[in-house]
Amino acid sequence: MLNPREHLLKVGERLLPLAARTPFALQRLALERSLNQLFAEPLADEAFEALEGLWLRLEVADLKLAWCLTCDRQRLRIAEQAPVAVTIRGNWREFLLLASRQEDPDTLFFRRRLVIEGDTELGLAIKNLIDSLDPDLLPPWLWALLQRAGAGVAEAGRAQPAPG
Repeated sequence: MLNPREHLLKVGERLLPLAARTPFALQRLALERSLNQLFAEPLADEAFEALEGLWLRLEVADLKLAWCLTCDRQRLRIAEQAPVAVTIRGNWREFLLLASRQEDPDTLFFRRRLVIEGDTELGLAIKNLIDSLDPDLLPPWLWALLQRAGAGVAEAGRAQPAPG
């Protein structure tokens, strides 16, 4: 029988690929609304000023998902295509490890599990911003879900034999 973390990851592995089939207009609506609500306080405090007038592309390579993100007058905006200054790319498990704080961001980038291309100074500023965001900004149920799923990914990674 699967433990709850393994079950959560199995469900995620089945559901996440469906996101790539969701029309971009719906993705944009859901992401913009959610991100602006979740990060209202850091946006008001100008924590995202590094993105003001610049575009970041986030690519979840294994799911074939990508979004361009900018900050415009203390609001996050999402686009399908934009003249990006920097791209951060990785697989969904690495982004989950980053979001759940199960893995140090520097480790993920140093091991090239997450990759920054383009304006690396901006990419590092964004990485530091992500790392500085307070998990208490998230609803408690969402933070708990992220932590459980991230712990499952971290546990599965430790169980993998080292490449030989």
